[in-house]
Amino acid sequence: MTQMQPLTARDVRVIAHRGASHEHPEHTLAAYRQAIADGADALECDVRLTADHQLVCVHDRRVERTSDGRGVVSAMTYEELSALDFGGWRGEQHRGAPVLLFEDLLKEALAADRPVGLAVETKHPTRAGGRLEAELVRVLKDHGLADGSAGLVEVMSFSRNALTRLNRLAPGLPAVYLIERRLRPVRPPFAGHAGPGIDLVRKDPGLVARLRAKGLRVRVWTVDEPEDVELCLRLGVDTLITNRPREVREYLHSL
Repeated sequence: MTQMQPLTARDVRVIAHRGASHEHPEHTLAAYRQAIADGADALECDVRLTADHQLVCVHDRRVERTSDGRGVVSAMTYEELSALDFGGWRGEQHRGAPVLLFEDLLKEALAADRPVGLAVETKHPTRAGGRLEAELVRVLKDHGLADGSAGLVEVMSFSRNALTRLNRLAPGLPAVYLIERRLRPVRPPFAGHAGPGIDLVRKDPGLVARLRAKGLRVRVWTVDEPEDVELCLRLGVDTLITNRPREVREYLHSL
């Protein structure tokens, strides 16, 4: 197998994981505004559908971890979610942060004074099923972004079915197959990128070369520590997803 050459800092993209989520509550406008200020190339978000089919940025199936409420996101209306505090769990200074509509995040990225991308993960399993991907594509079409020509939006999922649906609905969008366990021998459907977690990369560094041999670009989540940044660079990873976009960018520039 050919030895993978290290990348330079200029080659590596930095994506803010749920915003600058080391400093601010995840999936809040404050976290994303900080990530933009910190120089992130793109903003990562997780999306779910509410009971009234609003697309919101929430990672967990339930709201208990990141809000002061209780319940399943897909069983709650946007109005019910809007009554909850999605910031206070990170401290009094963050209290009062509302649930974030995906479209509001999209507008925030588009309003930046430089190109800022979005890496959007659709969360499964969910009672919304394929409606989740359909609503995501609808919103992107409303903003002229569903054909991928602007180069600002990419879609991600651990679900092969979700990637298949997204390809059918918006074949021009770049797709990322997220990996938590060892990759199946077949190539991920419709994906030009693979996204293993840093724990998997640490355990099996040769995975990156095998993925690249399949013709896939590789991004790794969640890369926060200098030694993990260095490992990814040595292995030929081209994109880092991190909770600490400013620190990771600064560290890359120091190498």
